[in-house]
Amino acid sequence: MKKIILFAIIINFCTINAQNPIVPAGNYCADPSAHVWPDGKMYVYGSKDESPKYYCSKSYDVWSSSDLVHWVKTENAFSTKNINDQAKFKNDFLYAPDCMYKNGTYYLYYCLSSAKDNEGVAVSKSPTGPFVNGKVINLKGMDQIDPCVFMDDDGQAYMIWGQFAAKVAKLKPDMTEIDPSTIKDSVVTEKEHYFHEGGYMIKRKGIYYFIYADMQRANMPTCIGYSTSKSPFGPFKYGGIIVDNNHCDPGVWNNHGSVVEMNGKWYVFYHRSTHDSFSMRKTCIEPITFNSDGSIKEVEMTSQGAGRPLDSFTKIEADRACLLFGNVRIQNYTKDNDELGGIKNGDRTAFKYLDFGSGADGFEVSVIPGKNAGKIDIVTDQPWHAAVGSIEIPAGDSKTIKTFNCTINKIKGVHALWLRFSGDGENLFAVDSFKFLR
Repeated sequence: MKKIILFAIIINFCTINAQNPIVPAGNYCADPSAHVWPDGKMYVYGSKDESPKYYCSKSYDVWSSSDLVHWVKTENAFSTKNINDQAKFKNDFLYAPDCMYKNGTYYLYYCLSSAKDNEGVAVSKSPTGPFVNGKVINLKGMDQIDPCVFMDDDGQAYMIWGQFAAKVAKLKPDMTEIDPSTIKDSVVTEKEHYFHEGGYMIKRKGIYYFIYADMQRANMPTCIGYSTSKSPFGPFKYGGIIVDNNHCDPGVWNNHGSVVEMNGKWYVFYHRSTHDSFSMRKTCIEPITFNSDGSIKEVEMTSQGAGRPLDSFTKIEADRACLLFGNVRIQNYTKDNDELGGIKNGDRTAFKYLDFGSGADGFEVSVIPGKNAGKIDIVTDQPWHAAVGSIEIPAGDSKTIKTFNCTINKIKGVHALWLRFSGDGENLFAVDSFKFLR
């Protein structure tokens, strides 16, 4: 056991600005379930993608932050194979997890890719694990994915799970078993509430909010939506959409997230796909507000996330793009570096928002030129606006990063930035990073 723990608590310090995504290049965290624990820090529990061909992997990492600016990764908090394997009865992929705290113990609720006996729980005295002694939770034949656990004001905990129709049951005081006599099926459904999967529950001012992957738009669960009730068992009334990740990637399919308060401010956590795939997802965050009637205002995807608009005069990595149209996608260029690749004629991408201060009059971009020449138009606010400047990108070897710059019409203040791409052929340039000049 000592050997397992030594390996399981490997910590990587990843210091980044408060930008989206919160995980750096080469890291993938999907299905984020965020919690603020007694130490005041934010902890994100999620699945970990490893391939554009399938969902998830066989281990979990935990991401933590005291300020939503600097994030620390704790690797292998729980696994079904190799380091910290605490579910030796199966070697399945680990789908979306959740975590709950009670009386000094943290309970990790994990989800296996099996069709049966797929929900389980493991325990730790630390919010980052290692979580040990994994055991199956008997769901009485109602085995489905995506567990979430909610603790009410009176100390009663509830487990909610399911796909297409959510199930809820009380947890027994030991937090490792449900009370089967309390199981209620279809508390929210696809037909009435646009529910797909990926639940998370909070309580605010006497209202229970059930947050989940919402099917309302695009015939895909790209939204984080919510329904409200006066009880964890319902009935629930559909509330609306909090954030929609459509156009984060050409291959996007789903979303999964959570809503949490920290230092008096509320945030929605969600994920975005990369690599022109339904997987390789990255956790993102947006501030949210509640209306006086308790409803939640929908927010847009941004590049700045929980922080201020990006400083246009510092290097901005291309993977901060929040909207992608066409064939362009975020993909890995090297182990620790992402790029905007797959660019074709007519593609465009947005970064929201940039602060140009008292004025920028130049633009510098680092690209990997492809076998065909192309052009980048620099546009503010809306993608159909006239370009403030353009850069011609010559053909290259598709391997070497080169830097180009141009003068632009002066830009002041805070704006959305759009990059419009044009050129002939399939293999245009890839964008690594850019900044503005003055």
